[in-house]
Amino acid sequence: MIKLTPQEEQLMIAIWKVGEGHVKAYMEHISNPAPYTTIASTIKNLEKKGFITGRLFGNTYVYKPIVTENEYKKKFMGGVVKDYFSNSYKELVNFFIDQKKLSADELKEIVDMIEGGKRKK
Repeated sequence: MIKLTPQEEQLMIAIWKVGEGHVKAYMEHISNPAPYTTIASTIKNLEKKGFITGRLFGNTYVYKPIVTENEYKKKFMGGVVKDYFSNSYKELVNFFIDQKKLSADELKEIVDMIEGGKRKK
């Protein structure tokens, strides 16, 4: 899976939120959106990269995601762990602890989730 640019990621988040829609619908879900033509061009790039599909509906193109948000997160995070943390999730956790981004209570909660096999939000 191809890594997306920051602008493409921001647009994909809007697309995942809206689902099937048109350019203006996606623009409403982007803070400080680029001009319409830039967003439309980015959408075409996402279509070329295989993240979305588009079809003509009347005289408007509507798009919908092909790649789910979960699929992208899984691939993206797997790449981050592989490229920056020697393919070790333990090293990733250590990084967040060192950066004081993960408290002892949060770490205990993670351990409880792992031991219980449950996911918390």
